[in-house]
Amino acid sequence: MAGQRIGYVRVSTLDQNEQRQLEGETLDRVFTDKASGRDTARPELVELLRFARDGDTVVVHSMDRLARNLDDLRSLVQKLTAKGVRVEFVKEGLVFTGEDSPMANLMLSVMGAFAEFERSLIKERQREGITLARQRGAYRGRKRTLSSEQAVELVRRAASGTPKTILARDYGISRETVYQYLREAALGRGTENVAASAEDSVLPGG
Repeated sequence: MAGQRIGYVRVSTLDQNEQRQLEGETLDRVFTDKASGRDTARPELVELLRFARDGDTVVVHSMDRLARNLDDLRSLVQKLTAKGVRVEFVKEGLVFTGEDSPMANLMLSVMGAFAEFERSLIKERQREGITLARQRGAYRGRKRTLSSEQAVELVRRAASGTPKTILARDYGISRETVYQYLREAALGRGTENVAASAEDSVLPGG
């Protein structure tokens, strides 16, 4: 009996469209993680590794959707192929079965290393861009999340005992940003500075 075609999708933020990654692929089941790929402790990936059986095929859009570094990529491919599971990478056009030629294994290493290197270059360019923008005085961090009135209200609610988790949820910000507003308020700054400083302290992607 033919095995199942199982899709794996990973998006790093909630607003990414996961449907596009495996669009056009015929799949029996799809596992979707909305999480960073910095490690392999992702709930849907863990479930996929448990679920996949001998004869199944795992289909992934690209290598960087499965893993963000070469060691994790090799480990995951080996775990799957050791169970008799085929692994297909659509973008790279590569298939691994566990009985791969030395050339196929070399391609896995080369392509995985290239993807890892490319991500490092992108991060470096982002850091350099932010540094140059700050030197020009053009970088001001993220746009304010809260208005001055909301910042005052947040501080007042916190003082009355409202939990920080509830405040973060109600205002749609992180707990760290809540604490930043409160720290600025404790320093006696005006509410406009409180609102601005809290957001200027957060770098893109934070």
